Amino acid sequence: MTTLYVDPVDISAAVDVALAEDIGRGDLTTRATVPAGARLKAIIAARENMVVAGMPVIQELVNRLAPDATVEILQADGTLVESGTPLALLEGPAEGLLTAERTALNTIQFLSGIATATQAYVREISGTGATLLDTRKTVPGLRNLSKYAVRCGGGTNHRMRLDDGILIKDNHIAVAGSIGAAVRSARQHDFGGIKIQAECDTLDQVTEAFYAGADSLLLDNMPPDQLRQAVQLIQGKIPLEASGGVNLTTIRAIAETGVDFISVGAITQRAPAVDIGLDIIWD
Repeated sequence: MTTLYVDPVDISAAVDVALAEDIGRGDLTTRATVPAGARLKAIIAARENMVVAGMPVIQELVNRLAPDATVEILQADGTLVESGTPLALLEGPAEGLLTAERTALNTIQFLSGIATATQAYVREISGTGATLLDTRKTVPGLRNLSKYAVRCGGGTNHRMRLDDGILIKDNHIAVAGSIGAAVRSARQHDFGGIKIQAECDTLDQVTEAFYAGADSLLLDNMPPDQLRQAVQLIQGKIPLEASGGVNLTTIRAIAETGVDFISVGAITQRAPAVDIGLDIIWD
């Protein structure tokens, strides 16, 4: 499996926000019920089949709230596991670990849900030559971790931010007057080799955007027969990406049209969180 990298800065920033949101003046329940100096052992385990994502977040949370605790990560991010599989073992001060519990579970359930949904889409297009892309449809403040989870599931990241590329969409085209005018205008700006992608709703726009100089085309909400026509028109001269109306039922037929990429907003926008639990181990 390819080594997965998540920027520690992104983890730290997400943990900052999550703890500020969750703790407030402190974990009053734990403070009121748990004896001072109490220690515990706990296991974090999958409660359904899933692709693991976000385990480094657990380490960061424990480092913050129970710095002398130990964390043993048992399953690496990107691993497909079955229900009941232990993911991590924790041992240390009860107060810190119990305070970290919900934030840790919320985060890895969310990220593992994205990874699991992503892998389902990747499996559907296996062998077609098409690559699954994500989009900018992410929870504000969690984009980088969400896109990391996409990589854990075998998907590929599209634009991280607006300055990563030029994507001319329908509203840009409406203001510019035409797709050709929008592409030609973008060509006049030097952004250091940034590629220009244009969103096309029709085959006429495919031809117009191509001859205006687009580096790639996003084929929006085109049915498979129209996608095949676009592929025949372009003949592999620039990459083609299909988007819109993509789900697990439709994606295989879309991939088999010959497009190079398929982008799916649902994997980061609507992926359900998976079920992961933390249970204390009694010696």
